[in-house]
Amino acid sequence: MTRHPPSVAVRDRILGPIRAAVGERGVIEDPAEMKPMLESWRDGWIGSAAVVVQPATTAELQAVVRICADAGVAIVTQGGNTGLTGGGQPREGGDEVLITTRRLNRIRSIDIENDTMVVESGCILADVQSAARRHDRLFPLSLGAEGSCTIGGNIATNAGGINALRYGSMRELVVGLEVVMPDGRLWDGLRALRKDNAGYNLRHVFIGSEGTLGIVTAAVLKLAPLPRVSATVMVGMESPDRALGWLQRLKARFGERLQACELIERVCIEVARRHVPDIRDPLATPHPWYVLAEVASQDAEDDLADGIGAAFAEALEAGEVVDGVIASSIDQAAALWRIREAIPEGQKHEGVSFKHDISVPVSKVPRFLAEANAALAVAFPGIRPFAFGHLGDGNIHFNPIQASGEPGDLWEMRLAAANRITHDIAVGLGGSISAEHGIGRLRLEEMKHYKPELEIELMARLKAAFDPAGLLNPGKVLG
Repeated sequence: MTRHPPSVAVRDRILGPIRAAVGERGVIEDPAEMKPMLESWRDGWIGSAAVVVQPATTAELQAVVRICADAGVAIVTQGGNTGLTGGGQPREGGDEVLITTRRLNRIRSIDIENDTMVVESGCILADVQSAARRHDRLFPLSLGAEGSCTIGGNIATNAGGINALRYGSMRELVVGLEVVMPDGRLWDGLRALRKDNAGYNLRHVFIGSEGTLGIVTAAVLKLAPLPRVSATVMVGMESPDRALGWLQRLKARFGERLQACELIERVCIEVARRHVPDIRDPLATPHPWYVLAEVASQDAEDDLADGIGAAFAEALEAGEVVDGVIASSIDQAAALWRIREAIPEGQKHEGVSFKHDISVPVSKVPRFLAEANAALAVAFPGIRPFAFGHLGDGNIHFNPIQASGEPGDLWEMRLAAANRITHDIAVGLGGSISAEHGIGRLRLEEMKHYKPELEIELMARLKAAFDPAGLLNPGKVLG
């Protein structure tokens, strides 16, 4: 994609007032410093901006939004720039203001008795996790990008991650919000209430809206008791159907103590081992499919390893699993999880891949994989299956890779057709084309194709009511 220079007229109209509002430190004009924020880390989204602004307070952000609203200048808000659908990049026209929330990074308060904490939107997820742990609490959202993604971005995309099976996605972890509206007014919804049925629940409108309805500046997050013990197990099996049986066995034995259950195709491990240092095969013999699961308990006397061992013995006898390993130490558990984390990193080196973030009912995961792989194999001979993801909640990252040794350009031309095949099958099984990554620009036209007409109309009405001038993150979600 080509970057276009920003309009001088736009800069002249807004730069002075913005600098007065946020100070010299709050304005970035150096092209070299702006460049990393104008490019996505994956899939080549590139944009241009009239200026990058980094307000340090909610009041400063409000002032910037008012200046842009008065001038009719569009705004794109960005957190850690770790998104996967182009939702955090400005467009190529060059006249948008990019607001980064990285200076809005204070943890305002922690209420242990209420199990909540108030944090600003620019806080790094890992920092929030660490702050909670210092108070003997858990903030359970866990993502591969947790060392750089921000709470505001997690809210904007309704992030899920590996622990959504037990704790839910970001929507279930947010109790209240503070949001700057498109005209600069502030909605103060920082209420730390578990129950509030006085009218519409506005926070749910903003969660998952990808910055198109308002700019989140702070949030009340829900905390959980910190687990005292955990156990991690990886097992090998012959098929996703067997994996589903293993999942049901774990759920029956451990209930809510089962907090993560990841499905991994064998090729994913091979790719990770080929391209990422220090990734070892988890079992002595390769198997077509693997499941990586973790259970955790607040009861320090809970012998989870024995429970996992008993479940494993039962699964062996029932023919669900073929082999497995139960982590005997924290380091061994971390090594097993490192395999899962290395899969996306390794895949980048394998050529063109057709990345899909689909969800289907958990019971239909095996059927989806069988039908999608079969259909793509017929349409594109030589395509390599590649699937991993959150079996426990039906969210599969279905990312088939181009045939080995063929030109990448040829396979890039097949992206739209591969998307249609994959998404037709997922939606036909009652699923979604976007489980946790959002729509952004990547899935814009596909969402219009698959969403019911009335649903699109209602979303458009909501956008028009909240942002009548269309200045917040234009060209995303609804276009």
